[in-house]
Amino acid sequence: MRQSSSAVRNLLLALTAAALTLAATPAAAALPVYGYKVEKVFPHDTQAYTEGLFYLHGDLYEATGMWGRSAIRKERLEDGKVLQSVAIPPFMFGEGIVNWGDELISLTWRDHVGFRWDLKTFRQLGTFHYPGEGWALTQDGKHIYMSDGTPVLRVLDPRTLAQVGQITVTAEGQPVVNINELEWVKGEILANIWQTGRIARIDPATGHVTGWIDLSSLPEAQHLADPDAVLNGIAYDAVHDRLFVTGKDWPHLYQIRITAPAAAR
Repeated sequence: MRQSSSAVRNLLLALTAAALTLAATPAAAALPVYGYKVEKVFPHDTQAYTEGLFYLHGDLYEATGMWGRSAIRKERLEDGKVLQSVAIPPFMFGEGIVNWGDELISLTWRDHVGFRWDLKTFRQLGTFHYPGEGWALTQDGKHIYMSDGTPVLRVLDPRTLAQVGQITVTAEGQPVVNINELEWVKGEILANIWQTGRIARIDPATGHVTGWIDLSSLPEAQHLADPDAVLNGIAYDAVHDRLFVTGKDWPHLYQIRITAPAAAR
């Protein structure tokens, strides 16, 4: 009994010490929510159902969706004028785009087919195939990253477009679904989350969301004329450090600056 009592006492002491340690450990902080400041407003085509967007050499490149009106367009930033375009086959639903070298790569939603285009002429160079859905693309100069609506981003070989890796995206330990349009910005992946007014800041090394950018107060995000006309489309001008955002069929494209989380201001 003496030995047993001593063992019980030691166990109770150990449990008490563990409880005190846990009590002294601060709870994990919620992910920071960043704000924004609009720096400029540009016109955007209200018939452009934005699925992909990037900025290159002074112009915007935009991929639009919907059957019968999916296209890839080169647009003048200042006034939104379409300088060049090519239609996606009308029975396909166009999705994300990205540039790679002298090519432009584009996806379709559920047709399991992507296209390779000449970046200068928009002449079709070929096709490639992939399982599942195609949502969006971005690149970091070494690899292409593809979203498909799941929490997993595919890592593609830019030459063959074969999958060579994957990144599982989580926020506070939970998988993030509906990852939509993507943009590589200063070493992180910014991602629209479909049907929300937020952009996720993703660490590509871990897949962890390090914070959210709340754009829900943009005029079009507050007053959706169409429930499908959601925030979607991120482009980055690395030369001048300018970030652009828009949405499906929105009348405006916004140049924004990310501001500190409210608690840090």
